[in-house]
Amino acid sequence: MNEPTPVTAAPSAPAREPITCHILDQTTGRPASSVSVSLTLLRPFGPSAPLTAVTSSDGRINQWNGEAGSTLTEVFDNLAEHANGKMVWSLKFDTGSYFGEDQTFFPEVEVKFFVDAKSGHYHIPLLLGPWSYTTYRGS
Repeated sequence: MNEPTPVTAAPSAPAREPITCHILDQTTGRPASSVSVSLTLLRPFGPSAPLTAVTSSDGRINQWNGEAGSTLTEVFDNLAEHANGKMVWSLKFDTGSYFGEDQTFFPEVEVKFFVDAKSGHYHIPLLLGPWSYTTYRGS
């Protein structure tokens, strides 16, 4: 009698970071890849050392790099216990390098936003052109 082959679980995807973003280049209608972005905690206990990342080929940042291997999830977990989990964060997008300094009005775009550590995931899209931008809280 043949024994059934055990079913192995598919490898789990890494946990989603509490803050993610993406950039859409409005001049091309395509994702903006290879844009350097920094994420900094401003309040409480800030400003922190920034976490950094570069947008992927689909214009997204789903994982941040911190000093000494620290992760955004660890920061969130630690801060959720302080100041009622209320935070202010800053995203800085290096738009001058993306478009070229002579080709844009904005050397960088900074978006500051409130976060409640108990309110789940925050996604911040940036719709970017050389002379304008807009952003909102995505899902």
